[in-house]
Amino acid sequence: MWQFETEPEFQSKLDWMTDFVREEIEPLDYLFPKDETYNVKNAALMHIMAPLKQQVRDAGLWACHLPPALGGGGWGQLKLALMNEILGRSFFAPTIFGTAAPDTGNAEILAHFGTPEQKTTYLQPLMDGDIVSCFSMTEPQAGADPKMFECRARKIGNEWVLSGEKWFASNARWAEFLIVMVVSDPEVSIYKGASMFLLPTETPGVEFVRNSGMAFEHAEHGAHAYLRFNDVQLTDADMLGNPGDAFKIAQTRLGGGRVHHAMRTVGLAKRTFEAICERVQSRTTQGDVLGNKQMVQAEVADLWMEIEQFRLLVLQTAWKIDKHNDYKVVKQDIAAAKVLSERVMVSAARRAIHLHGALGISNEVLFGEYLLWGYALGLADGPSEVHQLTVAKEALGKVRPTEALFPSAHLPSAARVYEKKYAESLKLPGHRRGWVGV
Repeated sequence: MWQFETEPEFQSKLDWMTDFVREEIEPLDYLFPKDETYNVKNAALMHIMAPLKQQVRDAGLWACHLPPALGGGGWGQLKLALMNEILGRSFFAPTIFGTAAPDTGNAEILAHFGTPEQKTTYLQPLMDGDIVSCFSMTEPQAGADPKMFECRARKIGNEWVLSGEKWFASNARWAEFLIVMVVSDPEVSIYKGASMFLLPTETPGVEFVRNSGMAFEHAEHGAHAYLRFNDVQLTDADMLGNPGDAFKIAQTRLGGGRVHHAMRTVGLAKRTFEAICERVQSRTTQGDVLGNKQMVQAEVADLWMEIEQFRLLVLQTAWKIDKHNDYKVVKQDIAAAKVLSERVMVSAARRAIHLHGALGISNEVLFGEYLLWGYALGLADGPSEVHQLTVAKEALGKVRPTEALFPSAHLPSAARVYEKKYAESLKLPGHRRGWVGV
């Protein structure tokens, strides 16, 4: 049966999450900067977050993205989409629910490819929320084109020697350990010659050139980092998976990561929409509230439609992932959701800034952060242009070219074909061609 409904038992969990996030977690967005989200050494923040995390655990909602074998609820992607939509309203909510990126993706690949020792050292404390992690792939001169990667791991005797640089390493400032993708065999294709290594952040030879953040963050306050590896000595035990497995491992985390970003973006866009509606119904100008101005109403209407269309695509994508249990089958949908994450969030933030006037561009509201975050979504996990190509290639790959002189939409040609099919019927009175011309 086709229906858009949520069973009452699960809806009660969603209702609890909605109230909990709005009342207990969203206030943190006003008390702490976003880059502190993962700072486990911030005593004030940890003092607030610890009992909130416990409430989440008590509600059976901790690490809801994980299967039961790893301590999660095994909800599936569709239910996870509905949950993430709520969590996306606050930058702090995913951390308090144990579902924050990049830790979620890092936990997933550790679960799939980690040795028992690696799972004990890294995965368990990560799932417990005691530590945070970093995924490091991008380099100063290379991002979307991995063929340009220069960071190397050379096998010398029984050791691997890691050297090179990584840029904007996700969450490195607060991370207990790094997952680093490096070139391990330059003689073959990068897709077969790259490997993943696990190493504690404090490993000798790991140099933090500087912390990096978003444009609105003060220097050295960002959560990401510019890293340099000065002949870091590692062993086979530090490798995640086998030599040459890096891209296979990366795809395991990136497919899910992209759609999870989209799920959370729905929530942040809806929170932005709520702020817009409150503003235009409260602010009076030229003798009337903004919400009664037709141009403002057009902005509100367009944004509502954009968000709802985006939300339905995300939910459908999640449903397809549950149905097929294979990210590759749903790659067109995931790519589309990824592209729209940027477009919808930028659209929402731009409208919020504009309709709040001077207040909207000030640092006394979060809309500037939302706008930049929207643009960041267009870069995270691959630039939007790459995913647009995926959408197009998937669509075009399902179409066979015509061998006829004219396309199938050509009216005279189509008429001749179907006149033969319905020849006897067309002899009856009343037939005339539906197209104009010769």
